[in-house]
Amino acid sequence: MSHLYTTKVTAIGGRSGTIRSDDGLLDLALALPKELGGKGGATNPEQLFAAGYAACFENAVIHVTRARADKVRDDQIEVAGEVGLLPNGQGGFNLDVTLDVVLEGFDQATAEEIVHAAHAVCPYSNAVKGNVDVKLNISTR
Repeated sequence: MSHLYTTKVTAIGGRSGTIRSDDGLLDLALALPKELGGKGGATNPEQLFAAGYAACFENAVIHVTRARADKVRDDQIEVAGEVGLLPNGQGGFNLDVTLDVVLEGFDQATAEEIVHAAHAVCPYSNAVKGNVDVKLNISTR
């Protein structure tokens, strides 16, 4: 099966280094967060993962409603991604994720149906399934 899209990002220097995409659109300094004993002042892998997951999940919500009469438009959805880094008890680390999803113009039951369908098709959700705890907070306005 062929890829729909492929990208490449190179990291140099770990959490205190830089990242750059092959097309040059992403070119950022990284820093260990102050909460982990670093200097802070730059982004970190957890922020980047949270941003990517939130944006991808938002698009998955829009995608699953394309065939529905009550489609979700770009201005009807907001997703905030929160990524936590925790010790795994074996000398390594795990992540957990909370996605706060707000849908405008839908009742709670419909919003929950849509979000759960999106969770089943989102590439990030599928990538972490069974390995990362993902909590979905769904609300409407």
